[in-house]
This record gives sequence, structure tokens and C-alpha cells, in this order.
Amino acid sequence: MKSFVLSPSAAHFTHLVFEWLAIAIGVQLYRLQRARHQQSGILVSGHFGVIVACILGAAIGNKLVFWLEYPHLWKNIEAHIGLIFSGQSIVGGLIGGLIGVEIGKKLLHQSQSTGDNFVLPLIVSTTVGRIGCYLAGLNDGTYGNPTSMVWGIDFGDGTLRHPTQLYDILFVWIWGSSLIANKNRWQTAPGLMFKLYLTGYLFWRLFIDGFKPLPFDYGFGLSGIQIICSISLLIYLPITIRQLRKLA
Repeated sequence: MKSFVLSPSAAHFTHLVFEWLAIAIGVQLYRLQRARHQQSGILVSGHFGVIVACILGAAIGNKLVFWLEYPHLWKNIEAHIGLIFSGQSIVGGLIGGLIGVEIGKKLLHQSQSTGDNFVLPLIVSTTVGRIGCYLAGLNDGTYGNPTSMVWGIDFGDGTLRHPTQLYDILFVWIWGSSLIANKNRWQTAPGLMFKLYLTGYLFWRLFIDGFKPLPFDYGFGLSGIQIICSISLLIYLPITIRQLRKLA
């Protein structure tokens, strides 16, 4: 199967449009989620500060993890300056946003869990963003390795590849929907649904990124994103398991 083939400039523009569309839809869905649960709006002073911290953390995490994934670009930064400033990482955004929220809550003396309302917005915004990645094809670093599977996609170089962007969409909907379908079970443990979503996604990326070209080998065939996923799981998984055990 052959995908659309866009020029580098068209691919960059398309990816940018879907990226900002994903953010806009995610914010609106989060706002609607809070309204649905009769919680204060996102512009309320204390909560607004946490949201700002989340956005700043996500923006910083986006870039840091992308640069970790492609450290070799710094050897010739002038030739790759556009890529360096346009590169994004969902994993970096999630982890950076989480750290930003926790810092913001500490500074503003907020103790209420805010994570569960992010699950649906994350599912939808990831879907929209990955559509942009798919349309960008070989101009985006999210395509998969060559495959002989019947669903392999030719992104314009005559090689059938794993459509890992579509795999990502499929995973977040299956995993996220299963968590939302059981939301009544998590009601007595605020924040647990988000923790489960994040740990599941980190495990998924640790696995699926093995089906993508390796931008830079940090050892044992692991990419920068896989290293970050591993470290994050070592820290975050025990926290998730402890809260899950209390629920049981």
C-alpha cells in the first residue's frame, strides 16, 4: 500500500498544522472534562497556574527528549537547525508535563489530583498528532522499519514499512478506552487512571520503538526515547503499583 508523498516543505507544514490542532483539541476536551465533572474551570487562579506549569513542562520535555533521540544532529547544527527547532516527542511532552504539574502543585499548594481528566484529551490529541506524522511520511521520524506484512506502507521510497504511527493510534484507543470503560473502579483512587495510562504508554513505546529505525544507538540497540521510557518506568511504575494495591 502506498501513502501520500509530500514534499519536505508540505510535510513540515502539514505536521505543524496537525500538531497545533492536537493541542487545541486536547485543551478543549480537558476543559469539557472538568465541566462534566463539575470541577472549576481551567482559568481559576490556582488551577490556571498548574495548567501553565504543565504546558511549560511539556514544551521543555518535548525538546529535551527529541534532542536526546537525535544527539548526532548537534555535530552539524547549522545543517539541521530547522529540524532541531521543529522536533517534538510525545514521550517528552508527557513526562515534562507531569513534572511541570507536580512542581506547579507544590508551588501553589494544590493537592487535588488533576491527571484523570487528561486521559481522554491525550487519546484524541495523540490520534490527531499521529495523523500528521503519518501524512508527513519519510519527512518525519516516526515511520517504521521495512516489513513484509500485507499492511506495510510505502511512504515514497519503494519500501514497505511498519505504519508505526497508525499502531500508536490503535494502542492509545484500545488502552485508553479500556481504562475509561472501567472509570468507576478508579473513582476512589484519584489520579490512578492517568498513572495507568502513562505507564501503559511508556511500556508501549519501549516496545514499538524497536520497530523504528534507530536514530542513535545508546547501547543494546536502545534509542534515546527507549532509555527515557525505561528510566521513567523505574521511577513511576512502583508509584502506580502502590496506589493500585491500595485500591484492591
